Amino acid sequence: MAARALGLERLDAQLLLLHALGKPDSDRAWLLAHDSDTLRDEVLEQFQAACQRRTGAEPLAYIVGHQEFFGLRLQVDARVLVPRADTETLVNWALGQLAGLPAAACVLDLGTGSGAIALALKKNRHELDLTAVDASAEALAVARANAAQHALPITFIEGNWFENVSGHFHLIASNPPYVADADSHLPALTHEPLQALVAGPDGLEDLRRIIDQAPAHLHPQGWLLLEHGYDQAEAVRALLMQRGFAEVQSRADLADIARCSGGRWQAAGSPGQTAG
Repeated sequence: MAARALGLERLDAQLLLLHALGKPDSDRAWLLAHDSDTLRDEVLEQFQAACQRRTGAEPLAYIVGHQEFFGLRLQVDARVLVPRADTETLVNWALGQLAGLPAAACVLDLGTGSGAIALALKKNRHELDLTAVDASAEALAVARANAAQHALPITFIEGNWFENVSGHFHLIASNPPYVADADSHLPALTHEPLQALVAGPDGLEDLRRIIDQAPAHLHPQGWLLLEHGYDQAEAVRALLMQRGFAEVQSRADLADIARCSGGRWQAAGSPGQTAG
């Protein structure tokens, strides 16, 4: 088979073939039952073209046009980053913090991209007053389409972090760019939007800005939760404590890597505390 000759992983090949056949991802058993079927010419051509794209390191999600995240199927393409399973760590943490707040608590998702974080929170807490921000009009078009598809009402704002945001929030969550300019992983990410990945020489430029400006938009005792790189937890916790956040701590992803850090806003000048 062409996919094997190109060196594609079996799962990728199966998902690409299901996509070419117009069948759902869950129909892998159907493929096994019809292993000897002959493909129609147009299906074979579409499958081979998809295999070539995947061989060129294009994300599978861009080729099939969707990605599963926190139980939601999200439309994705080259206008947005592909939602990662690591980011579900941030969503779970946010839901835990929201558990003790009013049903209609105000939540802000900064750098929403495909809308993954905002939509996952809204799906699980329908009454949340949820606002999602992105500097990219193209990304917001994707997020709005996903919100409409799932009938989840969210307020979308175009702007660079807090520049067009007003009011105060009980919780702010963000998965901002955090890759350093010269990071060795960047060549493998060329298909995804660079502006959603890179954040200066140390990868912390956007995290610094968010941490510095967030207090002006948080209710007293409000939480700021941030996703960051695998080796940035200590630096992000230090920035939070320096800014005056308390209960500063990190959360590990499924690989036991400290993937998210955050803290509770007290008042300007309050000492921070670290919980690891």
